[in-house]
Amino acid sequence: MAIQEKIKTTETQVAEKYVEKVLEKIKQRSPHEPEFHQAAEEALHSLVPVLAKKTEYMEHGILERLVEPERVISFQVPWTDDHGKVQVNRGFRVQFNSAIGPYKGGIRFHPSVNSSIVKFLGFEQIFKNSLTGQPIGGGKGGSDFDPKGKSDQEIMRFVQSFMTELSKHIGPDIDVPAGDIGVGPREIGYMFGQYKKLRGAYEAGVLTGKGPGYGGSLARTEATGYGTVYFVEEMLKTKALSFARKTVVVSGSGNVSIFAMEKAIQLGAKVVACSDSDGYIYDENGLNLETVKRLKIDRNERIKQYMDEHPNAYYFDNCHNIWSIPCDIALPCATQNELDAKAAAVLVSNGVAAVGEGANMPSTLDAIEVFRNNDVLFAPAKAANAGGVAVSALEMAQNSARLSWSFEEVDARLYEIMVNIHENSVKAAEDFGHPGNLVIGANIAGFIRVADAMVMQGV
Repeated sequence: MAIQEKIKTTETQVAEKYVEKVLEKIKQRSPHEPEFHQAAEEALHSLVPVLAKKTEYMEHGILERLVEPERVISFQVPWTDDHGKVQVNRGFRVQFNSAIGPYKGGIRFHPSVNSSIVKFLGFEQIFKNSLTGQPIGGGKGGSDFDPKGKSDQEIMRFVQSFMTELSKHIGPDIDVPAGDIGVGPREIGYMFGQYKKLRGAYEAGVLTGKGPGYGGSLARTEATGYGTVYFVEEMLKTKALSFARKTVVVSGSGNVSIFAMEKAIQLGAKVVACSDSDGYIYDENGLNLETVKRLKIDRNERIKQYMDEHPNAYYFDNCHNIWSIPCDIALPCATQNELDAKAAAVLVSNGVAAVGEGANMPSTLDAIEVFRNNDVLFAPAKAANAGGVAVSALEMAQNSARLSWSFEEVDARLYEIMVNIHENSVKAAEDFGHPGNLVIGANIAGFIRVADAMVMQGV
């Protein structure tokens, strides 16, 4: 037994040294990309148990190949504003890994977009897409263009310029972008129209998140939020819990947040708070979701306006303080690194039972450690928010078959996918010695599928 333990320890040490070597190389090659470093550290440290057991991954240099994008595209996006002045933004597309299918990942328009953000999102997408079980690889793109305050004509001119360059690098069997922050149905429509003009062909499968009238899938808008709640509900079941009669706090008020709130309410929860970049609203009796939808989806107004219709609610500046509200379940659905260790400690002290990530990497590594150390059920983003890309893959399947499925059919498939992601993550965590740790389980389950394909395909 002692000999076996010694061998096991030695194999783990070798795997740990391998991971540290790869991480050090990342930092040397990309010294100014902290978000990418954070994503790589979180994922690669989780993979030590599988690398110790399956040493062939190290022999084939899988990690070195996995952390280096297959292709990075950076380009200028010139466009003319309503005053006739030429503006220039940066555009990006990172095609990270195509071992199991064409690159797949959203496009983000936000001033914070840079190479580090796009690489972190693209790297996470590899694991997330693999977890869905669909044949899609990992990619991501975007621009530092800010749609806020721009006219429809300005957005159209920018998007057309952006797509003029991006169109050279994408296609239904190459790379299939979708929407993300700042990119909704309007922007996807402009992209598709420009791509169609440039190609001279109707290739519905080149983009997902399209309107249902021209190849889009029903339930795509709801998919990420619904999927997050489906996953968390499965996680809660492992402790004989559910959303029923639970108090929920959701950060953000975009599509992911709104439809996570909707599904949580349908499952019997009371959602008491949500936010936007200015601040957050709180109603101890439960938010009126129809008002939130009207403000944020129909009118694109600030969440503070909720008070005009519901004066008994409260509004507070500083959206980050939303985590001071006591709740049973917290769903961070706004943006990366919005929930730090200090906020996590406050949630724990207020008795939070579960945290489900609806946004991409919304919890810092220190925050995740706080949750793990206090036995809080934690659903990591790459598993919990995979519903959006899962339904995007279903949209691709519908486009290929020239079919359109009902909302109920798509939703049922989404539910099944999220249940499977949870089951596979739980099993991987157990198989590799970390029962109950869904961070490690999701990383390993997503990794193995991609790594096996890479080994079989050679260098």
